[in-house]
Amino acid sequence: MLAILDEETANNIAAHETLFRLGIVGDLFCGTIVIFVALALYRLFKGVDQNLAVLVVILGGVLPAAIDFFNVLNDAAALILVRGADFLSVFDKPQRDALAMLFLRMHDQEEFAAMIFWGLWLIPLGILVFRSRFLPRFLGVWLIVNGFAYLAKSFAGLLLPHYANAVGNYILPALAGEVAFVLWLLIRGAKEQTVNPPAS
Repeated sequence: MLAILDEETANNIAAHETLFRLGIVGDLFCGTIVIFVALALYRLFKGVDQNLAVLVVILGGVLPAAIDFFNVLNDAAALILVRGADFLSVFDKPQRDALAMLFLRMHDQEEFAAMIFWGLWLIPLGILVFRSRFLPRFLGVWLIVNGFAYLAKSFAGLLLPHYANAVGNYILPALAGEVAFVLWLLIRGAKEQTVNPPAS
């Protein structure tokens, strides 16, 4: 049964190679954009707390981008195996299909690992939003809850994979915190104000 699934997946990738390649390019694009988004948030919140704003850049920009770029290697390896390059002729097709599935599964596992950073960056971001005077505090709380939800899904996927989907269903409302934050910025905007430094 698994061999049939491996073959079907490999055949689908081969039949829709352009779409698969677009997915790879999409991952690279997202990995690049997330760095600039984190830098924009740094500029917005550095007056609130510069140390937390730097954490947002590191945890929400640099590290997730690095995982995105690294994860593309798994997809590229799966594509090479499915296409059956000449130097892979020592493997028969079922073996290549199984190896392609291995790399696709590794992609999924690295997504669970990346969720740790997806969660960790939302916690300092939520604190910054909560402390700021130009965004509503409920968004900050929601982002913090959203961060812990990502952490829960990550650990479920890594430690209890059979429960990962169930955990994902339970935390779905919490994951809307990021969406609410983005919509607020797009619709209402954030008028940056001068934050007085704490008295010494």
